[in-house]
Amino acid sequence: MSDTSLAETVAQVPLAFSDWKPIRHLEDPLHKDLSAVTRIGNCLFLACDETASVERLRRLDDGSFGDHQHYVLDALVDLPAGADGEMDIEGLCADGSFLWIVGSHSLKRSKPKRDENDSAEALQNMEEIEREPNRYFLGRIPLVEEAPGLFSPARSDGERQAAWLKLGKKRSALERWLASDRHLGPFLNIPSKENGFDIEGLAVRGNRVWLGLRGPVLRGHAVILELELKQKAPDRLKAGRIDGERRYRKHLLDTRGLGIRDMRFEEDDLLLLVGPTMSLEGPAFVLRWRNAAHDDGSGVIAPERIETIAELPYRLHVDHPEGIELWPEAGNGALLIIYDAPAPERTDPDTFTVRADVICPSGAGPNKS
Repeated sequence: MSDTSLAETVAQVPLAFSDWKPIRHLEDPLHKDLSAVTRIGNCLFLACDETASVERLRRLDDGSFGDHQHYVLDALVDLPAGADGEMDIEGLCADGSFLWIVGSHSLKRSKPKRDENDSAEALQNMEEIEREPNRYFLGRIPLVEEAPGLFSPARSDGERQAAWLKLGKKRSALERWLASDRHLGPFLNIPSKENGFDIEGLAVRGNRVWLGLRGPVLRGHAVILELELKQKAPDRLKAGRIDGERRYRKHLLDTRGLGIRDMRFEEDDLLLLVGPTMSLEGPAFVLRWRNAAHDDGSGVIAPERIETIAELPYRLHVDHPEGIELWPEAGNGALLIIYDAPAPERTDPDTFTVRADVICPSGAGPNKS
């Protein structure tokens, strides 16, 4: 992307998931399969992409996060496939005492399982493409402050109620709006990790919601969708028409072929974690889209508004960056990075603990040029 030097890791934050055992179907414990993170007060909310739940960790006196609480989302929202249906949660964002959640909205191709099948059976397995309806969730849940800095999700809290875009077993509202889109419509029937439609980033300000796509990447440009959502019923969000007859704006950013993996606002700039879009190994970067909050139309973003502020250390088969969060106590512009497939030295299997990195990017801070 640029000649930006590798980001310096200035600290590590232990994350202890002592309560992962209730999720019996997982092949790996939660700390090895994190997909999203957000912070509010003294709490981190995290997700694993193979569950329909969120996990809350509380900041402890030594600066680590523990006191793990597991929240099954089917008790807080209505999911078409119930509590056992995978949501593939790829984005979390705490904003205005709401926890926003987005699933990948992606299709999944079956694995060949060559160790279990002969060549012909493996080939036949890969013909199967599965649509899991819980993956199409986009909505918000009230957060209730039980004690100073300690928040818990609830279906309702007074006038604040859980609400989400309409979704069903066959189609979601977002799929319907995008079906005729000339850029994105052709990719809705292509599985994720094959440059198919795949949401992995989420950022929220009030009723404005930005969705970062891991795929498709179009001529080297990543896609960010922007919606304006308002609650129209006790459990329903609706998107207003904000781009002619469309209910979304499209922002294309030159990322040199990399897809969005996570997003977070820093003042009016949008920080973007970008990495490989398909089933590839490769480096990841943090980019800054300057003054993103002020864009009010669809279009291709001018290249001079996109700045590379950090290159993350690259390791083959381990430590895949999946989420970012602002970490101001470590200095101006500091970020927390969580990883999928964490390296063994990053984990403690006896305590179900993984250590997230805190980095200080070069060019940190929204006012630096």
